[in-house]
Amino acid sequence: MRITYLADIRFPLERANGVQTMETCHALARRGHRVRLVVRPDSASPARDPWTYYGLAPVPELVIDRVSAPASPAARRAAYVAASLGRSIGRFRADLILTRDLAIAALLLRIPAAARPPIVYESHGFSPAVSEDLPNMISTAAAPTSAKRRRLHAREQRVWARADGYITITAALARELEGRFGPRPGLAVVPDGARVAEVGDVGLRPGATGGRVVGYAGHLYPWKGPDVLVAALERLPDVRALVVGGLAGEPDLGRVRALADRAVPGRVEFAGQVDPPRVAALLRQADVLVLPNTPGRVSAAYTSPLKLFEYMASGRPIVASDLPALREVLRPDVNAVLVEAGDAAALAAGLARVLADAALAARLAAQAREDVRAWTWDRRAERVEALLEAVTGRRA
Repeated sequence: MRITYLADIRFPLERANGVQTMETCHALARRGHRVRLVVRPDSASPARDPWTYYGLAPVPELVIDRVSAPASPAARRAAYVAASLGRSIGRFRADLILTRDLAIAALLLRIPAAARPPIVYESHGFSPAVSEDLPNMISTAAAPTSAKRRRLHAREQRVWARADGYITITAALARELEGRFGPRPGLAVVPDGARVAEVGDVGLRPGATGGRVVGYAGHLYPWKGPDVLVAALERLPDVRALVVGGLAGEPDLGRVRALADRAVPGRVEFAGQVDPPRVAALLRQADVLVLPNTPGRVSAAYTSPLKLFEYMASGRPIVASDLPALREVLRPDVNAVLVEAGDAAALAAGLARVLADAALAARLAAQAREDVRAWTWDRRAERVEALLEAVTGRRA
């Protein structure tokens, strides 16, 4: 099958959507599909090679197609939209278009079905709700206008009604959309994934010196809970933390550094933003891994964190917030310890429990390692492929 994947992002991109996009396209290409990934050029100088950056072997079935990027944001968007139209109905016409860009999907769905390939949209949240919550989640985000909320709602409704196929990353999101707009055919729930390499020991680090270490990977937005982690460390005086992530120059990194310096001086190591292939080895330097998301619509229903699956693959035990979206993968006291979201005391108690019980830590980590085999990128590609084949009637 010839698949065009539309992603209006600079590429490679440090954020999770860049990793997820590349891993999904690469896995589909390994399954024999011819994938054209349409992105913008890298903004770094010199430009980085996506294959090297993401640690993936090139496959001829995956073509990375870079669209020219003018200087201004409005011009960049216009250039990408024009390129998307060209790739959708022009000489690169594919058997199917896949995208997680709501505006692009809504635009393409204005074209009569006979004049375009089938379109499959991948939803990572109900955009009006995300837009409303964003100022409370990210310090630099602005509140949406009522006109923007109406525009986003109209797009969501159009794409839900007209897309040839529809993917959500959580079952909770699928239920919410069905509740808002009614049932629809061609709907698949497909969470994110991870690479699963062989590891040695599972559980707490054997023979650890210098005290136990809690690991966290990802961006440092308040809704992801790094502040809760620091508050939990105040209750665990013999425990240190390793934080992987946080972009230099963004206010969130400075905020969490300052908080850690005040509350737990000398006990939080910031590894900074690292290339994706380095994350797994850094996670193995911790004894327990934490996913401290705070309560809210995005955390409760819309999130399928890459770090969740990377944690499961690491061989280290997990302590995570007890939220519906995470419970779709994590099982309390089976493959993780779940604690009340946003509660630093509860998080500290969960961490202390795992750190004090090596047998529990080993059991949780081993079960998570076993369970994550159902959530590899290859398994994700299988699930996506099943929907694509149903939509097009074609096989790879």
